Amino acid sequence: MIKVLISDKMSPRAAEVFRERGVEVDEKPGLSPEFLAQIIGDYDGLAIRSATAVTAEILAAAKGRLKVIGRAGIGVDNIDQDAATAYGVCIMNTPFGNSITTAEHTISMMMALARQIPAADRSTHDGKWEKNRFMGVELYGKVLGVIGCGNIGAIVSDRAIGLKMRVVAYDPFLSEERAADLGIERVDLDDLLARADFITMHTPLNDATRGIINGDNIAKMKSGVRIVNCARGGLVVEDDLRAAIDSGKVAGAAIDVFSAEPAKENALFGSEAVVATPHLGAATNEAQVNVAVQVAEQMSDYLLTGAISNALNMASVSAEEAPRLRPYFTLARDLGSFAGQLTKTALKAVHIEFEGHVAGLNTRPLIAIVLEGLLRPLMDNVNMINAPVIAKERGIEVRETRDQGAGDYQTLIRVEVTTETQIRDVAGTLFADNRPRIVQVKGINLEAELAAHMLYITNEDKPGLIGSLGTLLGDSGINVATFHLGRAKPGGDAIALLGVDQPIDDAVLTAVRALPHVAQAQALNF
Repeated sequence: MIKVLISDKMSPRAAEVFRERGVEVDEKPGLSPEFLAQIIGDYDGLAIRSATAVTAEILAAAKGRLKVIGRAGIGVDNIDQDAATAYGVCIMNTPFGNSITTAEHTISMMMALARQIPAADRSTHDGKWEKNRFMGVELYGKVLGVIGCGNIGAIVSDRAIGLKMRVVAYDPFLSEERAADLGIERVDLDDLLARADFITMHTPLNDATRGIINGDNIAKMKSGVRIVNCARGGLVVEDDLRAAIDSGKVAGAAIDVFSAEPAKENALFGSEAVVATPHLGAATNEAQVNVAVQVAEQMSDYLLTGAISNALNMASVSAEEAPRLRPYFTLARDLGSFAGQLTKTALKAVHIEFEGHVAGLNTRPLIAIVLEGLLRPLMDNVNMINAPVIAKERGIEVRETRDQGAGDYQTLIRVEVTTETQIRDVAGTLFADNRPRIVQVKGINLEAELAAHMLYITNEDKPGLIGSLGTLLGDSGINVATFHLGRAKPGGDAIALLGVDQPIDDAVLTAVRALPHVAQAQALNF
């Protein structure tokens, strides 16, 4: 039975969803890394929030069983993504479950900062009534600079426009059309820094965004700018921000996330100009339920049906797409494996052609599966998640073409492999029973259903080969289940593809290769 571990505190609805879907679930929040490593090999899925650190050591301890990590939330800083991909573990997050909550917290923090509400609250509770001390600023008419305009950034922009702010946004992936739809202005980073009265960040933490609010960029800002960060702590160089606040360059900051959490000490603490909250961006009842349900549904779909949603290291496959794609998974893997088992020299390039019906489907996962099949005969621990990364690391060029027009077959996948010494191609289709068939090898037509054990032969089309081959296999105790032939032209190059009932050993292969007119013989296993 499929088993999932929930290792962080999470809404009870997550466990309920897993059980409703027929997935066995254990809830064990607060595990030490050592104990998690001891038990992780018993589970197919791991559902976490921010407390559990999924390290390379944890992933190694899973011993290949772990298939998916689901983060109930957005940030995945606590997951070693490179190691997860290398071990073939799918990483999912829930980018929409807490989007509204985080956006609302951002607006709340901006308002609290503009009107000095936390400091005024403390003063009033102390009975001071310092009405003239707390002079705020309006949001109306101010320029809000949004760094990162994805889902949360777009919601913040919408709410800010509702407050009659002018919004400028920096995001390398934001198109002019999308900016126009949102009613905002797309700008470069330097322009944003120079124009914004308030700046808010909504980007992931990566090499491009780490420390984006630093001393150099603060120097480019308006004097009296106010900065809000409810995204990731590492986006801000906290020492630089504190120095800018103390100097008066920055009027204040509202910070929900810190470079080290839990934040018991921080350079920003102790300043009345800093509004600080303990990572509350997703802390609403609604968001906690939403992300818990979403992560459980996504993980269940993946483990039970192969549907892939909000994955960070592989192509998504919707629940609607999965049934249509599933028959092609076997075909794609078999074609890749066929080519991979015949490859004896270094791979340089792979060209995958989709024709007919399959060309209209989501082909990204099919490409990954072809690469999995192609690379698996050449190395261990390859799957559809890490195969594209391995191909890239090895400098293998991967190219795709699509043609939705039907040719000889209503649907066809062709895999062309270029090595240091040759170019080889193999093509296959699905017949009415959705069972994969090989229909062409090296440009030679034949129709063959793949078996667990097969013998592939290239030969000259000369009399006597079939008889001598049959005799040799019979004398060797090899039972032939299927026999498929194809040739380029009479007397030219020919191919034989035999399905047999048992593996073919090296001695039999050597004998086959010694037969007259045989150019190549290779045992294949699927």
